[in-house]
Amino acid sequence: MSDELTLKDIVLKTKSFNRFLFSKWKNIALGSVIGGLLVLAIAFIQKPTYSAQLTFALADEKASMDGFGAAAGLASQFGIDLGGANGGGAFSGDNLLILMKSRNMLEKSLLTAVDLRGKKETLADLYIDFNDLRDKWKNKPELKDIRFPVNADRNTFSLKQDSLLYTFQDDIIKKNLTVNKVEKKSSIIVVAVVSKNELFSKYFTETLVNIVSAFYIDTKTKKANQNVNILQHQTDSVRHELNLAINGVASSTDQNPNANPMFQILRTTAQHKQVDVQANQAILSELVKNLEVSKVLLRKETPLIQIIDKPILPLEKNKPSKFKYFLIGLFVGGLLMIVNLVLRSVYMKIMR
Repeated sequence: MSDELTLKDIVLKTKSFNRFLFSKWKNIALGSVIGGLLVLAIAFIQKPTYSAQLTFALADEKASMDGFGAAAGLASQFGIDLGGANGGGAFSGDNLLILMKSRNMLEKSLLTAVDLRGKKETLADLYIDFNDLRDKWKNKPELKDIRFPVNADRNTFSLKQDSLLYTFQDDIIKKNLTVNKVEKKSSIIVVAVVSKNELFSKYFTETLVNIVSAFYIDTKTKKANQNVNILQHQTDSVRHELNLAINGVASSTDQNPNANPMFQILRTTAQHKQVDVQANQAILSELVKNLEVSKVLLRKETPLIQIIDKPILPLEKNKPSKFKYFLIGLFVGGLLMIVNLVLRSVYMKIMR
């Protein structure tokens, strides 16, 4: 029972610990001041960052599909497989957020050329420059001269270039890029990029959204586009055949303008051509109907991505609060000094 810790023991030990800390207040104060000054120095040295934010609305899929069933039923009567309900489903809703952080989309954005003070440069090279990576690569001959030229053939990139692009993408996802919905059930998405370079923040945000939007729309409308293109080709072909048949009827009639009624054989060519005209007219009429239905459904399938807000220069400048940093430094410095004093005290007791 003698080893049990009573409430009285706890109170006495607490008082003893407080007396110990009070006796070392000068050391603790010194540690706090040193910590505050060190963190304040970091705040002075630290470069500001720039925030670019782009907000856009993605049309509600359920709303965009209103009337689809009726139109698809009409199209099926003409033998058209629209496949709209499943077209591009892999990139619907929340998956668009994942697409924003995919390697392919980020790589295309980094390799996009932008106009920087009258000079074309890829965002990958700009990323290297403002992060001072070339200075860090001075002792690495295989990296110090590496670049990502404008309009370069992606298939010609070296393993080092591939590796760097992967590293850039990983760092951007972890440190620079955020993609979120305004609310869980909202269709409004906010894309934000924070970096040490104002132009990179702005251009990368806009480029990424443009590339992802184009890819998303192309994927969602791929099958509907194929249907329209096929029907357009068929319609053009039948119209061409119809024109040839009409010309054939006229030509046959001109060759025998006053055909003898006793010789029906003279009219057979014109009659055959007339049958071709009537058949092609019927086919063309159905194809035109099918084509118009497909175009309507293509418009329904095309997602509406409406930009609400886009980054405008000058961007919001994020400077570290020196006062806040100093207070944090005071607290951390004092805490570390207390831990140090306690450990030293325990060590001295053990060594006695």
